Amino acid sequence: MNNSSIQSMPETGIAGLKKYWHEDLMSGFLVFLIALPLSLGIAMASGLPPMAGILSAIVGGMFVSRINGSFVTIAGPAAGLIVVILDAVQSMGAGDPVAGYRYTLAAIVVAGLLQICLGFFKAGTLSSFFPTSVVHGMLAAIGIIIITKQIHVMVGATPDPGSLFSSMAQIPHSFMSMNGEIALIGITGLLIMIFWSKLQQPILSKIPAPIIVVILGIGLGLYFDLEHMHIYHIPHQLDMLTGHLVHGDQVGPKYLVAISDHFISSFYFPDFSKALTIEFWEAVVSICLVGSLESLLTTVAVDKLDPYKRRSDLDKDIMGIGAGNTLAGLIGGTAMISEVVRSSANINNGAKTGWANFFHGLIMLLFVVLFPQVIHSIPLSALAALLVYTGFKLASPSEFARVLQVGTEQFFMFIVTIIGVLATDLLVGVAIGILVKFVVHIARGVWWKNLFKIYFSINEAEKDKIIVRLDGSAIFSNFLPLKKALDVLPAGKNVTLDLSNAYLVDHTVLEYLHDFMHDYASHGGKCQQIGDAIHTFSDHDLAARIMTHDARKKTHA
Repeated sequence: MNNSSIQSMPETGIAGLKKYWHEDLMSGFLVFLIALPLSLGIAMASGLPPMAGILSAIVGGMFVSRINGSFVTIAGPAAGLIVVILDAVQSMGAGDPVAGYRYTLAAIVVAGLLQICLGFFKAGTLSSFFPTSVVHGMLAAIGIIIITKQIHVMVGATPDPGSLFSSMAQIPHSFMSMNGEIALIGITGLLIMIFWSKLQQPILSKIPAPIIVVILGIGLGLYFDLEHMHIYHIPHQLDMLTGHLVHGDQVGPKYLVAISDHFISSFYFPDFSKALTIEFWEAVVSICLVGSLESLLTTVAVDKLDPYKRRSDLDKDIMGIGAGNTLAGLIGGTAMISEVVRSSANINNGAKTGWANFFHGLIMLLFVVLFPQVIHSIPLSALAALLVYTGFKLASPSEFARVLQVGTEQFFMFIVTIIGVLATDLLVGVAIGILVKFVVHIARGVWWKNLFKIYFSINEAEKDKIIVRLDGSAIFSNFLPLKKALDVLPAGKNVTLDLSNAYLVDHTVLEYLHDFMHDYASHGGKCQQIGDAIHTFSDHDLAARIMTHDARKKTHA
């Protein structure tokens, strides 16, 4: 990187606050507009009080932003954790939501401590162990679960208790028996989320769609008088007078966000009495695994969007998230991660430093302390619409098509992971996906000793020329040593990645190598990849590659 670009790098700390406070304050306010409704909706979808999401966002902004290792990422509650938190509340609460909430807070505290340990022992790169197709399958399954759970709330219907697949089967019935007023709020909100970004009006298009959904939802809620219990459809007045009241036709405060007028009363404290049970540790491992994986992937993705190309300290970042989870769990907040939608919005809004994250948390705190009645006026169906849209983004047809384009074997593992998560739980589903990935690699001829050990060499042929030569296979389970070696290569060199003697290179590794080459070049170096003896499994640039039969014979000759 040249000196001029280094000089233009935004300052951090107090110097950055003094210099960029106006840009960071404006971005923090705009991120707050997105984060407020999402934090409420994510908490309630997780089986927690709505303030649990708000507390997490406040801690993520005001505390984590001061100690993490990233620059413009936003920390707070995220849709990807809904499934694991809800499972924890239900499994440990055994029908008592308040008890389940407090047990889950304890699990969040312990998961946060584990994340601090992961960062301390430099385990930030462990996210690379998980195959890309399995990670995307896990996220798509989470999206499907979110849609299945929230679509009933969006139309004001209550499905009969049962399994996830039972809830899926009841979706048509929920639409046929929808509560008219509630469904109008929810479906209108969903349509706004879908079409708002397509607006050509320059001023309106800059307003975050979630806040439009909330404002319209509050307006419709006031128009329909949701603050008071009543019958929503006039022809049913006769049924009411004759005593034939249909419960589904009632609307009232139960369809609004329930929140205390006193901020301090929103604090709850964890209960560690289940700490020796299997359910507790399943929750801890799930929260730690999913939270750490999503946070690391998000931080890497946000670094690519950062116009200044700053590199986050992944180990320090996961320690920051862990500390945030520990604090949030101690006061009643749900688990948090580095969140990609809010982080990308933060960059687009012109944020320069981590103070934008701080301001987003500070504004959130001031709003809930000063205007709790505004939050109470938000219809649950409006928040459900936001979550249905979020779930769809995670499991959209375009995501399926994108994975299929990479290769049929990637699509197979993607589908296996989705089915595994839906049929069992998140941890088991991910384990099934990884196991299938191993089976595919072994079937393709990867040596057993190569499954967890990689063979490569790095030679400096000339003063400014480095050759990285790969032997055998480079797959998701063995390439961490290669990743660590490439990450510490000196900048500004001419690097050649020689795959001529590689047997198999999977999609996860190729995706990393592609990002490494682009990142290395952006920091003033040159990087190329050679090796014609590699056959791809699809036309995609990053499809898995295997040595051709003829090239294999020449190599072993």
